[in-house]
Amino acid sequence: MKSAASIRIFQHLAIFVLWFLFALTVSRLTLVAIFWDRVAPTDGLGIILLQGVRFDLILVAALFGPVFLFKCWLQPIAFLRRLGNWILPLYTGLIAAAAFFVEASTASFIGQFDSRPNYLFVEYLKYPKEVLATVSGTKLPELVVFSSAAVLIAWFVTRWLRRDPYSDLRVSVKFSLLLTPVIILLMVAMIRSTLAHRPVNPSNAAFSQDSMVNQLPLNSPYSVLYAVYERRKEASNERIRYGKMADDEVLKIVLREAGITPAQQLDPADAPTLHFQQATARHDRPLNLVIVLEESLGAEFVGSLGGKDLTPNLDSLADQGIWFERLYATGIRSARGIEAIITGFTPSPRTNVVKRSDTQDNFFTLAALLSKSGYHTSFIYGGESHFDNMRRFFLNNGFQKVIDQGDYDNPVFRGSWGVSDEDLFQMAHEELSGKGDRPFFSLIFTTSHHEPFDIPANRVTPSEYGPRETSIKYADYALGEFLRRARTSGYWKNTVFLVIADHNAKIFGGKLVPVERFRIPAAIIGPSVTPRRITGITSQIDIVPTLLSLIGLDSNHPAIGRDLTRPEFRDGSGRALMQFHANQAYIEGNRVVVLQPDLEPRAFELGPDSQMTLLPGGDREIERKALAYALWGPLMIRTNAY
Repeated sequence: MKSAASIRIFQHLAIFVLWFLFALTVSRLTLVAIFWDRVAPTDGLGIILLQGVRFDLILVAALFGPVFLFKCWLQPIAFLRRLGNWILPLYTGLIAAAAFFVEASTASFIGQFDSRPNYLFVEYLKYPKEVLATVSGTKLPELVVFSSAAVLIAWFVTRWLRRDPYSDLRVSVKFSLLLTPVIILLMVAMIRSTLAHRPVNPSNAAFSQDSMVNQLPLNSPYSVLYAVYERRKEASNERIRYGKMADDEVLKIVLREAGITPAQQLDPADAPTLHFQQATARHDRPLNLVIVLEESLGAEFVGSLGGKDLTPNLDSLADQGIWFERLYATGIRSARGIEAIITGFTPSPRTNVVKRSDTQDNFFTLAALLSKSGYHTSFIYGGESHFDNMRRFFLNNGFQKVIDQGDYDNPVFRGSWGVSDEDLFQMAHEELSGKGDRPFFSLIFTTSHHEPFDIPANRVTPSEYGPRETSIKYADYALGEFLRRARTSGYWKNTVFLVIADHNAKIFGGKLVPVERFRIPAAIIGPSVTPRRITGITSQIDIVPTLLSLIGLDSNHPAIGRDLTRPEFRDGSGRALMQFHANQAYIEGNRVVVLQPDLEPRAFELGPDSQMTLLPGGDREIERKALAYALWGPLMIRTNAY
């Protein structure tokens, strides 16, 4: 009887947990209703709800299991009971508030990233100014409501648990000793959620071809915590995510696909892809190179690519140089685009090379190669260059000069993410005009097309579609002004210009990897560039070797992209790689292979409207190529071979 009475110390906590589980279920049902057009075709409502209970119990065990455990040991002694009656309610209230805020933000996060909150939700908290400006500029009502509600929840839960009538009930040490293994066993069982060898993880919730729908069985606090756990594990354990393949086989496939012959290899043992590339173009001296990296500009906004008619200046380049009609970004964030365009490195689910601690020096970049070849190299940005670790990575890997928002005197306009694109391009023009006869390479990275879409007034007519599209029109206007000035400059005749997007604005589409959303615009122009259209599939990783040929520089480098100036690749490299959260896609011809953590590869046929039809028998050859490309990057990092 005494033990039965002692159990009452958990009564209020148990009631709270039931309400917590109920709230998560209501949230999940709400998300199902909001995105029913995505859920209905999967016929997975039952799976979502049943698996949802499973993942909610995992979260409860992880967050509140320790509260039950500590409570049974705080109750035997009066002093500890008083201490526990402050600490445990406060902890529970704060955790409940944080969980509410993350879960309440889910619909907006899905609208932006087509995913439940993940590592991105916490990654940019180290940039509070930019994050606050972005959120307050576009989501201010939600921010105010959710923050206020979270504070009220923290206060109410803490107050309610502190008023527990059994908070001062003394229990025996014997009771605590007997109950401790029971609580621990329940915690472990709930967190593992299976008797199988490996505990449950998000792969267990995957049941459809829609990556976002596969995440609805999860809850957002779990999604964020698991992403943080995975990121920490990546830092200490570079384990294979998609499957196994011998290192020799990985290199054999990648070298073959890159067209790198044994005669070209310079250091097969320590740097197997380091090779000699002979440029296809010849000039009196190697030409200057300018890369304009346009923020978040997908093909859907570019009229010449079948999108909204928002970029007349960019569209005009289609007949003035090399125009890419089926170019695919490697990822969904700026740092991933920089990784591909500046280093030629392949994407992976791991941290991109711009941010990794082990790639901050002696890592191959275009800037490092060109700097050794006598070029002056610079990065010109309108925001704070420490964002995404760009400044550190660039200066450690070949960029000799970094210009950011602190270097602009009296800018025309200063927004949340830095000075306007007008100011950026004016600075770039002045910088490039002062280089004289020394060859130069500059990376110019725009910011105006970024939430909350701060742009100068009275430059462009507001778009009927909304502020995002208006900011795209402005970004295109600023680009046009820059190119107009460049054409009359002294550096124009000796320069090759690449205008390319880092990634699309919003990546979603109801698929494991929505490949059509990775399509981006790009154009290479300059007096020496013969106009033509590349109609075939091309990847951002093909940019490095292509540019090296166009500027006429023979070079030694480890990049595995394909030189699109060579006759065999004039219509495209024929394949592309795309990283979408934890999934990676490899596209070749009309075949798409999707790699998912801890699951078998899935091969699809790509239809004319980018519809993906599962191939029941798969496609073994392309699946092996996809896996080799996915494993090559981690292999290069692990062996310091890049």
